[in-house]
Amino acid sequence: MDWTRPSTTGIREGTRALRSLGRRRAAVAAGIAAVLAGTLAGPVSASPAAGDPTPAECPTNLTGKATCYTGQDSNGAHYAIAVPKDWNRSLVVHAHGGPDLGAESDPDRSTGDLERWAVMVDEGYAWAGSSYRRGGYGTRMAAADTENLRRLFVEEFGTPKRTYVHGQSWGGNVAAKVVETYGARRHGPYDGALLTNGVLAGGSRGYDYRVDLRVVYQYYCGNHPRPTEPRYPLWEGLRAGSTMTSAGLRARLQECTGFESPALERTAVQQRNLDDILAVTNLPERTLESHLRFATFTFRDIVHNRLGGRNPFSNEGVRYSGSHDDKALNAGVERFAADATAVRDLSYDSDITGRVAIPVLTLHAIDDPTAFVEHEAAYRDSLRGAHRERNLVQTFTREREHSGLSTAEYANSIATLATWVRTGRKPTPASTAASCAAFDAEYGTGCFYAPEFRPGSYASRVNARPGGLRWPAMTASQERSWSRVDGVGIAP
Repeated sequence: MDWTRPSTTGIREGTRALRSLGRRRAAVAAGIAAVLAGTLAGPVSASPAAGDPTPAECPTNLTGKATCYTGQDSNGAHYAIAVPKDWNRSLVVHAHGGPDLGAESDPDRSTGDLERWAVMVDEGYAWAGSSYRRGGYGTRMAAADTENLRRLFVEEFGTPKRTYVHGQSWGGNVAAKVVETYGARRHGPYDGALLTNGVLAGGSRGYDYRVDLRVVYQYYCGNHPRPTEPRYPLWEGLRAGSTMTSAGLRARLQECTGFESPALERTAVQQRNLDDILAVTNLPERTLESHLRFATFTFRDIVHNRLGGRNPFSNEGVRYSGSHDDKALNAGVERFAADATAVRDLSYDSDITGRVAIPVLTLHAIDDPTAFVEHEAAYRDSLRGAHRERNLVQTFTREREHSGLSTAEYANSIATLATWVRTGRKPTPASTAASCAAFDAEYGTGCFYAPEFRPGSYASRVNARPGGLRWPAMTASQERSWSRVDGVGIAP
């Protein structure tokens, strides 16, 4: 979406009083913060934004409802902010999914997300979303950019009465990292977290099913790479210098499986390849291509751009099953072991310790075809392993999408979380489902909760690696120990 900045002075003058009041309040808050500096749970990588937010046109679904701003912080991260006309004095800080793979921060990402999550503003919350300082993988980087934006908001508009962090998809991983890094103490800056369709198993285990897809696909298709092309280990996703595009990858997938063709137009070999790949990997046919893109281009980013060519992935000890000939598959599939330092760095960057000190509400589609609902089991077990499960409520819906759930459910979820924070009364999946009807009366998008549903273990969906059954994948003591190692993790 292309936003234009208005040239008239009227809009700027219309926001001057709000920002002036915010700065006065921020100045008082800064004095208090100087005394209570230890209450922030963790440092950000750099100071907040150097420049002021600039008034901007709101997306059309917020026209007349809010005042909107865009800007770029001192780390280069573009952001968007919306303050509703009837502000309830609470703030939702949003962490977007992906990761996007562009080299620079994309301003369209934050403005597009504001349009997409306008329901939060409709419900009276101020909203702030960062595009992050660059594309590519980096969970702690994205968490730091999210926290930087929260601080910028406080500096410009004053301290909200309550602050919530929301993460969708990979942004759920980012938001969960924000909770543990910046909201880990009793008086941290965040009051609660909403994680929707989150990738919550972390990086060191959360992509194992895509590792399996990468090797199983190559076993059956043999065209990624082709025998005539330079060879590389499949854990790289794609060799560093390759010029392959998404369209080129799609053509190879079509060549091997006919996935874009009606079933009656596929050859017998294509159909058997497709059947075997789907059966072995437990992936839905409708998202097979997107998973293979991730296991190609995002893996390349992780390995070559973030880990210096080291391998964080393993499929040693995995027995693949469900094909027409499991014995031949297991004998012929490519095997590899991970580099221990690469696993450490990916784990430190993205794995969850479970050390959660604030209310966390999750919402997940049972048939999410991208971030399987079993990610919720990994998150539950991580908090349980850290003895913090009391701070978690998980809700599930019968929906089948990943990128967007019912608007009524999002409105219900943020209201449920806010009530929990305000009253201290922990909701249940049943009470959350019951309260949705009032929001559906306004939004009319449906309520599809399944209060009795509980996902199976992560290992019930994804082949566990040796030692991969215990959660959390990274303990708090491991995190502390690794943090003392020079250069650990993924650089911003």
